[in-house]
Amino acid sequence: MKIGDKMSGTISGVQPYGVFVNLSNGEQGLIHISELKHGFVTNIESNYNVGDKVDVIVMGIDEYNGKISLSMRALDKRKIGRPILHKHFWTDYKNKIGYKTIAQEKDQWINAAMTAISKEKQKK
Repeated sequence: MKIGDKMSGTISGVQPYGVFVNLSNGEQGLIHISELKHGFVTNIESNYNVGDKVDVIVMGIDEYNGKISLSMRALDKRKIGRPILHKHFWTDYKNKIGYKTIAQEKDQWINAAMTAISKEKQKK
């Protein structure tokens, strides 16, 4: 078993922080509550029951104690979040509003920084 493997298993325990799963290879892992599904898990005890069959993906294996971290959320391919409502085109309109004062000083700041860098190099 390695990270990224897709496996099946049976829920063996339900806790407020996650779900324990007996994997098909005989080992046990934990699906943390944040890895059960996208979004907020309202009541873990009523949504997940001991004996339920689940498909999971291995997210991590602790090399010191052998604990296995699993995820069901990583198998969900739904697109989550807001769609992009508009495209952003790169323009110089910001030079005409809030960026204008910085644009006036920017060249002086760059020159001062380059001078300071040159002086540091000459010291070495």
